[in-house]
Amino acid sequence: MIQRHKLTEADYRGERFKDWPTDVKGNNDLLSITRPDIIKGIHKQYLAAGADIIETNTFNSQAVSLADYEMQSLAYELNVASAKVAKEAIAEFLASPEGKDRKAAWVAGAIGPMSKTLSLSPDVNNPGYRAVTFDEVANAYYEQVKGLVDGGVDLLLIETIFDTLNAKAAIYAIKKFYHDTKLPELPIMISGTITDASGRTLSGQTLEAFYISMMHAKPLSIGLNCALGAHEMRPHIEELSQLASCYVSAYPNAGLPNAMGEYDEHPEDTGHYLEEWAKEGFVNIVGGCCGTTPEHIKHIADHVKTIKPRELPMVEEA
Repeated sequence: MIQRHKLTEADYRGERFKDWPTDVKGNNDLLSITRPDIIKGIHKQYLAAGADIIETNTFNSQAVSLADYEMQSLAYELNVASAKVAKEAIAEFLASPEGKDRKAAWVAGAIGPMSKTLSLSPDVNNPGYRAVTFDEVANAYYEQVKGLVDGGVDLLLIETIFDTLNAKAAIYAIKKFYHDTKLPELPIMISGTITDASGRTLSGQTLEAFYISMMHAKPLSIGLNCALGAHEMRPHIEELSQLASCYVSAYPNAGLPNAMGEYDEHPEDTGHYLEEWAKEGFVNIVGGCCGTTPEHIKHIADHVKTIKPRELPMVEEA
């Protein structure tokens, strides 16, 4: 959606960063400060399409990923700004004629997987090497969580998890933040990424192992997003729905990318896939990831809105 605006380096920089020493084009999170009008407009398009949960524009808003642009110092500010833009978009949408029949919508603070991984070595000749430590990852996530909470998000979403240890650092940071501040805890949503037909995460875990590794966080939901289209994700969502004692979420890509890295799956196709999952009782929360436009979200929302969500299983005490 940001790419549709065909922004230049100058658009990303704005007045404040016009003399920044590195290129910043592609740092989409920065737009929450330099072009909040664009980000708010995108949020409103998804709300109008029927989205009940919108994500903050903070997928890379922590010091480790922002180091690519030498913008580590902006991490906290970016999270606060992105959360406020999303909250403003909801308030304005609900006050508009288009949103007058909607009771509420929620902001999920997006916590992405980070550009460095704790479980894998970036050096093929040194499998024991790590580019980052657990403490560095946890500290970066702590700062991000503080910014998202201070900005007013309703949920915290640890998403696109390809390395469970990074996600554990995010959970640790969230729990430590609430331990330190004594604030009431926001619900946590967790969403992993199965990278191929093997049914494993990039760091090698099976779906069941991933689920077991995450459940100590007591999340509101656990699910899958990204990497796969709905057709390829279906067996994994079915498996997860049988494992999970909490709610199950799924937001696949609009199919698999073509040779140009673009997504060709039509909105009605995505809608039909997710309608089938809903009818089968696999899911509680559905949406879209890469390539899913407001048109995709509208089709998904229209297809599933009359279907009964997945029932939570009765879990016996061991």
